[in-house]
Amino acid sequence: MLDINKLKFDDKGLIPAIVVDNETKKVLTLAYMNEESLKISMEKGLTCFWSRSRQELWLKGETSGNYQHIVSITADCDYDALVVEVKKDGPACHLGTDSCFSNPVYEGEEAPAFSYEALMDMLVGRKETPKEGSYTTYLFEKGTDKILKKVGEECTEVIISAKDGDKANTIYEIGDLIYHTMVLMIDQGITLEDIRKEMASRHVIDHKVKQEKMVK
Repeated sequence: MLDINKLKFDDKGLIPAIVVDNETKKVLTLAYMNEESLKISMEKGLTCFWSRSRQELWLKGETSGNYQHIVSITADCDYDALVVEVKKDGPACHLGTDSCFSNPVYEGEEAPAFSYEALMDMLVGRKETPKEGSYTTYLFEKGTDKILKKVGEECTEVIISAKDGDKANTIYEIGDLIYHTMVLMIDQGITLEDIRKEMASRHVIDHKVKQEKMVK
């Protein structure tokens, strides 16, 4: 393990910390640590930063509950920057988005790899910054009843396609259902992390049920 005394803090005693989701490898935020906040982070196993605006220590999640549990901290080759991999309890951004990085500046010709997190961020962006001609913006403007109606319609389409044995169309309709469900999630203030936690709890329950059946 690297001796933290080898780290190079800047003239203000700070070092940039790039926080990354341990599961998706998505960049969540860029914050700064000083020596004290780094030591607290290592002692607690939770990210603690130095707030440059408030000029005070900032334990992520202390007020919001969106703690970031540290998996690893790695320094770069010059010892003047850190990558902090975490498992998070909720959105990383104070705006409620999965990541602080959700405002595209440039997009090359190569299509980015698909992820549900990126799709969720895009949908949140359409709600917070309406775009003329956007179907997603249209749904948010029409409101909950319209979104619920579309979710119901897509459920029916999935059932019909599956009943007909049309695999390709079933896949297509499931995609539509997932999209509209994610729009509903944003409308209801539900995050992907909420769903992950719910599914993880069901996995544990299912595992316990299987064990009980084996014992019987």
